[in-house]
Amino acid sequence: MDQGLQHVGKQRVSYGCLLHCSPESAVGGPLALVRTGDRITVDVPARRIHLEVSDSELATRRAAWTPPPARYERGYGWLFGRHILQANEGCDFDFLETGFGRAVPEPDIF
Repeated sequence: MDQGLQHVGKQRVSYGCLLHCSPESAVGGPLALVRTGDRITVDVPARRIHLEVSDSELATRRAAWTPPPARYERGYGWLFGRHILQANEGCDFDFLETGFGRAVPEPDIF
């Protein structure tokens, strides 16, 4: 039994939702290059999404892509938009990374 699958003729069609894709389209990730009518293959067990478009077409689209204008000029929205890491990197602020300098030990708990 295929839950969420519909059989259309000899074709199996699935309806669903992808919750996290990174890098995000807003920062120029592959989803920014998707156009209406493009075919996308989703392989859930392999955790893979493939846009069925030629490399040359993707290069053309990437060259034409421009980032959206900044939504916020100050405050938390600006800080988030400028410094938050992508989902695959932990969704944390980049300035909290510990990949540089000496590691800070955990505090003693009494």
